Amino acid sequence: MSKPTPDHVDADPSLLVPEVLLLADGPVRDHAVVVADGVFAAVGPAGRLVREHPHLTPVHLDGHLLMPGFVDAHHHLTQSFGSSLAFGEPSEIFRRVWVPLEGALNEESTYLSAKLAALESLRGGFTTVAEAGTRAPVDTGVVGRAAADAGIRCVLGHVVCSDPDTPPRAAADALALAEKHLSRYEHHDLVHPSLALPTPESAPERTLRATADLARETGAVLQIHVNEHLAGVERSLLQHGRRPLEYLHAAGALGPWLLGAHATLLTPRELTLLRESGAAISYNPVASAWKGNAVAPASAMAEAGIRFGLGTDGTRGDAFRLVDAAETAQRLAFGLHTGDSSCGGGWTWLEHATRLGADAVGLGSLTGTIAQGRAADFLLVDLAVPELAPSWDLPWELVRLTGRDQITAVVVAGRLRLWRGWPLDWDGHALVETAARVGREIGARAPVTRVHPTSTEHRTRSGSR
Repeated sequence: MSKPTPDHVDADPSLLVPEVLLLADGPVRDHAVVVADGVFAAVGPAGRLVREHPHLTPVHLDGHLLMPGFVDAHHHLTQSFGSSLAFGEPSEIFRRVWVPLEGALNEESTYLSAKLAALESLRGGFTTVAEAGTRAPVDTGVVGRAAADAGIRCVLGHVVCSDPDTPPRAAADALALAEKHLSRYEHHDLVHPSLALPTPESAPERTLRATADLARETGAVLQIHVNEHLAGVERSLLQHGRRPLEYLHAAGALGPWLLGAHATLLTPRELTLLRESGAAISYNPVASAWKGNAVAPASAMAEAGIRFGLGTDGTRGDAFRLVDAAETAQRLAFGLHTGDSSCGGGWTWLEHATRLGADAVGLGSLTGTIAQGRAADFLLVDLAVPELAPSWDLPWELVRLTGRDQITAVVVAGRLRLWRGWPLDWDGHALVETAARVGREIGARAPVTRVHPTSTEHRTRSGSR
């Protein structure tokens, strides 16, 4: 059995013949892809592609699956220095942890934090991330530069407004800056501009409407946290007399341009609003487990035809663990009560983590699937491991048994970005070392407030043995 090398995968053009190819309809054998100029130039039976491209030497990837790269539909790239600070904390930690932590960043540390998160995402099999907008006091372009330098595709959110008391003149200035952000990345290879608002209740109705209008007119995605925590729902009811999603609808901001994060607390009426409006949701199961009040009814969304992707919320950049969590959360929250033993049959979560996730973040015509003309954003996954011997049902196995340690290569826009977990064209180890040092400095001076101490100290205080 021959083993692939970086040169095999990074050649342009290249004719790749994996043992298994994961297409939209499922895994197939004896198929191949031609990668050229950053896209899949051809996809089809291996014999036919070999005949049609005699100038290319077939690269046989024995023991490997070639599959679409995963899409993280909700991330916070500039929170990577404080990921474990959220462990064991009650909900709505953004006021106590994320606002002070990101507020302590400068341009250098913002870049380091975002690039570190991008590297983690690539290592976990994500080729695209949707960055929901940083609170760091720097230009959004710093985050875009970090993502592009790391080599990941990024839907880059620019926060338009985070203060419900913003006067009209300041709101108009914020929209002008948002327009500049959209123009700056209009033709960028890897960075795709997006607009962002923290929550519906954080913006006056006129700002919601104006931002949504700008998103609709420009074809940009508007990212916003919706119905995540009980406190947020109650705050919206007190301030606006409506639940967050209802408030968006009343403001004319609910439509196909919207990417709502979390949506864990939805009434039947709000599910209907989502379906009828064509809005998309990021289902973030790990965030629900770590710091949430509830689990989004993703199985019901899938059945109703509501658009959604899977997001990490910056919890951990591991795509295989994310799809496992997506299925597990649905089974524990809903399936056990109804006797649903399949909870989407495995393939549902793969679809929403790839092709349908790309649609949710506004890139459905560009990435998320292995098809002619789509961006060559893909993974090579080692199948020759004990966990998959023998293999009976690969989609289910990818959800429940596969791990990021099996990822041999990560390719974005036709370029090899990682080989066995590390970049070959820049020093990932040096980045980790620098980020660890700077991150500790940031954490030491940021006015973070935690309910619980570190786990070791907590154990000592509790008297556990």
